[in-house]
Amino acid sequence: MNLGLLILRLVVGALFIGHGTQKLFGWFGGNGLEGTGGFFGQLGYRPGHAMAAMAGMAEAGGGLLLMLGLLTPLGAAAIIGMMLNASLSVHRPKGVWNSNGGYELPLTFAAAAACLAFTGAGRYSIDNAAGWQLSGVGWGLIAVAVGLVTGMAVYGWRMAQLRRSTPERAARDFRSSAA
Repeated sequence: MNLGLLILRLVVGALFIGHGTQKLFGWFGGNGLEGTGGFFGQLGYRPGHAMAAMAGMAEAGGGLLLMLGLLTPLGAAAIIGMMLNASLSVHRPKGVWNSNGGYELPLTFAAAAACLAFTGAGRYSIDNAAGWQLSGVGWGLIAVAVGLVTGMAVYGWRMAQLRRSTPERAARDFRSSAA
């Protein structure tokens, strides 16, 4: 089990470090803060540059915490919140399947992060080396709750920004999110 948790943490964590550094620095074919900030602004996350920086830090930071097995529920919460926003703002209108640009992949990443919050990072982790018992139902529920609450707060901020700038677009997005 411990080896399986290590493999899961390393793969998911590394991918999120990659996603975050794409946003922050343009690494791995990303658009950096300038390009990502412009995209985020178009989606209604304003100010786009600052929101892209926060997203990049949440992804890279959450990924690093998962890779190291350090404060695993916190890293999981960051990933869950980010994937909730990605699902709602970009992928949801396209349906479930990733082949159509849907929310299948963000949902899978969020589920993997939630599983790590419930199971803990395992033996090969900083949490374990420090003697921290950051696993179980309580920690898992806290991580999921923090991810959902922060994710919805950021999504709510987005919707408020959209209402201020384009009432028609905000109404359309709200109707499709209620469906």
